[in-house]
Amino acid sequence: MFNKLFKKKTSVYQPVSGTVISLQEVDDEVFSSEMMGIGFAVRPDSSEIVSPIAGTIDSIFPTKHAFTMKGPQGIELLVHIGTDTVELNGEGFELLVKAGDQVAAQQSIMNVDFKAIKEAGKGTEVMVVFPNLEKNRNEQFDVSNQRTLVAEL
Repeated sequence: MFNKLFKKKTSVYQPVSGTVISLQEVDDEVFSSEMMGIGFAVRPDSSEIVSPIAGTIDSIFPTKHAFTMKGPQGIELLVHIGTDTVELNGEGFELLVKAGDQVAAQQSIMNVDFKAIKEAGKGTEVMVVFPNLEKNRNEQFDVSNQRTLVAEL
């Protein structure tokens, strides 16, 4: 009982400024069906991608369009930038960190040229997915209040 009362929570922030939406609103069935896990997405209005949690950059995809992180209490997450952006082979993505780096919540991770992504005909939503959280955990991602803190896990 005391473990539940005093268990430290992990703050989850938007990875980019913009409009927070549910995964079901994303135009990519892999994410909208929650096949990859539960989470949320952001329609970006800036180019700076920041860390949604404090933790370690676990991996960065060679095409720079996605990265994974591990945080406290075993939280794992995937940040996926855009839809079909793997086809851009890293064009428009400027990394500021590398795999293995420890990062603070809201620390800059990369800059993204969303205008170029849009001009290439790709989607620009930024998805944050938690593959190791069970769908029935009833995590609450605040997609109605447009602020930087989205959840406490």
